Amino acid sequence: MPAHPTPSAREAADQNRKTPEEHATEPPPPRPGVLLGLACLVVFVVILDATIVSVALPGIRDGLDMSGTSLPWVVNSYTLAFAGFLLLGGRCCDLFGRRRAFLAGLTLFTVASAACGAATGAAALIVARVAQGLGGALLTPTTLAVITHTYPEGPRRARALALWSAVGAMGASAGTVLGGVLTEWLDWRWVFLINLPVGVLAFAVAARHLRDHPAARSAARPRLDVPGAVLATTGLAALLYGLMESSAYGWSDTRVWLPITGGALLLAVFALHQVRWAAQPLVPLAVVRARSVASANLVMFLMGLGFFASPVLLSLYLQGARDWSPLRAGMAFLPISVALMAGGLAAGRLIGLWGPKIVAGGGTALAAVGFVWLALTLDADAGYLESIGLPGIVFGLGIGACFTPITVGATSGVAPELAGLASGVINTTRQVSGAVGLAMLTTVTASASSAYADDHPAASAAASLAHGNAVAFGLAAVAAVLASAGAWLLMKSPARAD
Repeated sequence: MPAHPTPSAREAADQNRKTPEEHATEPPPPRPGVLLGLACLVVFVVILDATIVSVALPGIRDGLDMSGTSLPWVVNSYTLAFAGFLLLGGRCCDLFGRRRAFLAGLTLFTVASAACGAATGAAALIVARVAQGLGGALLTPTTLAVITHTYPEGPRRARALALWSAVGAMGASAGTVLGGVLTEWLDWRWVFLINLPVGVLAFAVAARHLRDHPAARSAARPRLDVPGAVLATTGLAALLYGLMESSAYGWSDTRVWLPITGGALLLAVFALHQVRWAAQPLVPLAVVRARSVASANLVMFLMGLGFFASPVLLSLYLQGARDWSPLRAGMAFLPISVALMAGGLAAGRLIGLWGPKIVAGGGTALAAVGFVWLALTLDADAGYLESIGLPGIVFGLGIGACFTPITVGATSGVAPELAGLASGVINTTRQVSGAVGLAMLTTVTASASSAYADDHPAASAAASLAHGNAVAFGLAAVAAVLASAGAWLLMKSPARAD
């Protein structure tokens, strides 16, 4: 087999052909630690913005005189744009380069954050939130692609992905904490304006240190599959829209089942287009057919059904059943956030010892134990520590530990030119599973609470709500058990190859 020059050898040859003036004007060599820190900082802020607004909604409603029907779209518009465009964002990273995609996404996200903080009406805020979500959809898969390009497969990549996953998971749960602090001590506008200094700092670091490989810049790039992008984006957006509306209108309403049905049909046409008609598909079959990628996405979907709904369910429970303030309810997530971070950091080391399969299987099993504990002890009269705090730490440790090996599996064995797409696929799976889980578990909570109130007329509203949440977390435990089974049975061991 003929030897091929390594990327470093090709880059050295390109450097030798450059004039002294060109050497003087080009940026310094990228530092892995700087790029990892940049990726973690940005993914933290992007994920944070999905949850930080939740506790600020009463202040936004009063400040902008928003109606009850438009208020949820302060959250939903961001989530819908973010999840709907992740696949496209990941592919744009591959086609146009990580540097361009990162700087464009960061600029859009930061400018949109400023527009959110300066909004004077409901329509302006919702439009700005959509733009924020689009920027986040471009940024998130790009940050993951930066890590997979910077660190080759092996223990160093596993540790880097462990930090990235832990920071992202912590951002999801820390949003309620930081949102409560900013809203209570400052003003609701600061949940958006806090992004501005972070955006400026990240842009300065990225402009100096982030660049694409010279060979990648000069190579002919494939064209974007525009029909596939339209089908995937509209299908995902319609599906997620219907799921978001289900908690307000019920599954039989046309505003729910019609977009869900339409979205499913569009995604089916998208799959057919990728297989039969697309000359350069948005999602090449080589990506989705890889065992590591397919199994990791399945495990992520099952795990996400329970986890991503848990902060919302617990926040509503603490404020509704226990009458806690938004700040106090937000602070209740601190132990869970710390556990998520600790589990994620530990996973990077454990993967090097046991491999992603064992760590993912064990982490999801531990999460199931935490959810079962929560379902059995959740009670309106029980103390916080035994009914929420300790169970939350257990499932936080498990979820923090399982996200890293799942991400490792979803990005291993993928060609470098498809790294952004693989990142977009796993993040899309995470967002869709979160939307499905939230719609499913909020419906279960409402139904179980109502049934308990009918069967126990003397029970308080708090007791009924506690019972409904306990049933929902029991289902979250079932999803975690299925995720654990999927990890043990389908994810490959280190010694095996596809």
